[in-house]
Amino acid sequence: MLSDADLQRAISALPFLAQAPAELARDFAHQASLLRLPAGIQILSEGDRCSVMAVLLSGSVRVFKLAETGREITLYRFGYGEGCILTANCILGERQFPAIATVERAAEAIVIPAASFRLWVNRYQAWRDYVFNLLSHRLATLMAVIEEVAFRRLDARIADFLLQRLSPQFPLLQITHQQIAAELGTSREVVSRILEDFSAAGLIEISRGSIRLLDQQGLQRRQRVW
Repeated sequence: MLSDADLQRAISALPFLAQAPAELARDFAHQASLLRLPAGIQILSEGDRCSVMAVLLSGSVRVFKLAETGREITLYRFGYGEGCILTANCILGERQFPAIATVERAAEAIVIPAASFRLWVNRYQAWRDYVFNLLSHRLATLMAVIEEVAFRRLDARIADFLLQRLSPQFPLLQITHQQIAAELGTSREVVSRILEDFSAAGLIEISRGSIRLLDQQGLQRRQRVW
């Protein structure tokens, strides 16, 4: 059960609750609860059954796939006001979780029992709209990941990855080659080779655990190569 203060935080994160039917607001307050999740913990593993649906009030969670070779690829992240669509799919389809979810930044989450989540989807239009909008948005993200991996050159993907995080105002990024590889679903050795190529071209400067932007326009040209 949520306290009045926690319920108000939930309504701020999920504004549709303010106009939702009184029955949904009542059920939400009585059946949901607040959970605090420290950074670094794994909250779901591949093959797990999903007993709750979590909606974040703070922090972030990374969802990724891990291959037998040890390579990772990030599927998506979710944060404030969002839930995990793979969890929703598991609950609605009574399937096992097909990926791994870890807490990247310490989070607070509103957790809803799976039975309540299923019931609300069937009973309340406002909750159903929220879930379907979440599914639609995240499906577009996953389609973009598939397109990137299947059709785009890796050097262009790495350039794009760096440009999303670097700018002349914020030219330094603290990150390892292994972390970039895990994001993009490739090996550290390949990432290192491409970064060395960028460095030799004067686009970036590589230091241990960090990358500095030197030539934004040059990196943008590499970003546009398919």
